[in-house]
Amino acid sequence: MRFSYLLSLVVCLGSIVFGSRTTLKRSVNGTSPTIDLGYAKYEGVALDAGVNQFLGMRYAAKPTENLRWRAPEDPDRQEETQDASSFGAICLGTSQNAGSTVNEDCLFINVFTPSNATAESKLPVWFYIQGGGYAMNSNANYNGTDVVVKSDYGLVLVNFNYRVGALGFLASEKVRQNGELNVGLLDQRKGLHWVQKYIHLFGGDPNHVVIHGASAGGGSVAFHLTAYGARNDGLFVGAVPESPFFPQHRTVADSELQFDRFVNDTGCAEAADAMGCLRSKDIDTIQAANVPSPSLRTSEYSLWYFLPCIDDDFSRDHLYSLFQQGKFVKVPVMVAGDTDEGSFFAPNASSPAEVSTFLRTYYPKLTDSDLEAINNVYPLMPPLPLHAAYFPSASAAYGDATFTCGGLLLSESVAHYVSPNEIWNYRYNVQEPASVAAGLGVPHTSETPAIFGVGYAGGVGTSLETTNAGIVPVVMDYYISFVKTLDPNSLKNSVAPHWGSFGHGNGKRLKIETNDTRMEIIPQRLKQRCKLWWNLARTMEQ
Repeated sequence: MRFSYLLSLVVCLGSIVFGSRTTLKRSVNGTSPTIDLGYAKYEGVALDAGVNQFLGMRYAAKPTENLRWRAPEDPDRQEETQDASSFGAICLGTSQNAGSTVNEDCLFINVFTPSNATAESKLPVWFYIQGGGYAMNSNANYNGTDVVVKSDYGLVLVNFNYRVGALGFLASEKVRQNGELNVGLLDQRKGLHWVQKYIHLFGGDPNHVVIHGASAGGGSVAFHLTAYGARNDGLFVGAVPESPFFPQHRTVADSELQFDRFVNDTGCAEAADAMGCLRSKDIDTIQAANVPSPSLRTSEYSLWYFLPCIDDDFSRDHLYSLFQQGKFVKVPVMVAGDTDEGSFFAPNASSPAEVSTFLRTYYPKLTDSDLEAINNVYPLMPPLPLHAAYFPSASAAYGDATFTCGGLLLSESVAHYVSPNEIWNYRYNVQEPASVAAGLGVPHTSETPAIFGVGYAGGVGTSLETTNAGIVPVVMDYYISFVKTLDPNSLKNSVAPHWGSFGHGNGKRLKIETNDTRMEIIPQRLKQRCKLWWNLARTMEQ
């Protein structure tokens, strides 16, 4: 089954490519930093590197039993000092089993801060939202120590978990009437409000928060930019959507069949109070139903099954439409992308028909004529190693539709409605020999280890430690500069070129490549492809 293959791939990405493998030493002075948040005191870890880390702190109450499918509530008060020396469990996703490291009790937050920071330091805050297709927390527990050190101890980094899969994004009018929709996004918002209330105690400035997310985290950044009708709650002053994810974004009405299947599989279909029944079920019963199912128009399984919906409150329309209308918070933005965004997800297609089946699996409302137009724009392409003839076409089509063209639309919207000089865009094109040999090119979010540091977010054993090592400080310093100054150039690495803004007209971006990082104009061929997807966005419910 193709779904099983894709799930295994994403789990692999989360645990191997993205997992932190650096062992950090505690400070030899033996003093453990303690922070009093009012509802609990947490004892963190002081590292030799001059960084304090506070891991696994609760930013919300356990979202279990009666708090399932409800907006996150404040954490319970704890009288005893709590240990904050290790990460908490990540949130249960699609097709996962509960355990000590993956659990329904998962709303934990982590803070990395300079050891000498005080409540008066007012350091910029880097708020990172992990990805995973809203199906799982697939790149949790990155370690922020290296960026704090490389920033000259000039920022605070925060990351956290949020609910995903059915527990985060089950949608129905019954959920709306007896709970809340999009609770995974509400968890993220709760995290941002937690930062506003408590980050000064760690040395951070609540008035200078930059939100950054990768993949579904990048899509989440787009949701926060457009949340509540573009209401500016003062939660952030800059945004970095890295490979932003634009999947199907359904209405509640279009989610009812999915809900019916879920309550049937949990034994709650005949209950007078379906939500009460669901909240009474043990987690194993919930997880047995927390699996994908084919849509009405295809027999194939989409990996991205439980997704954010239009709830007429937090999310009031499709993201494409909101950005096109200028209905988003007006802040400086840095948009990131990779050359081969679709290669991790595309099928090994051998014909245009197989490309069409794949695309309809993820966007079921595409018509036959839509798919014919798509196949005309993505004809047979040069072959790639270890793959069938139409894999390159499927990869390019899915990458453009789901990641690249959404990022380009976001860039054009910020240039138009904010300023052409407050939007920057890049294409990461650093060649990893193993990925190239596997026919994957430069895949989705490949730059992540360069952003956070090799070993702090994956990258161990790759060319980022050898032939491509020089690109790591270039990428990291652009990010640090943007977080600290809202401009990637202010504190850029000395060997890095000036990164020009996106501008008006054709648009410009930075190509990041070892020994050849430079500005490039957005290719006309890409713009023509993206015009096709922009025209189809309403049909595709993006």
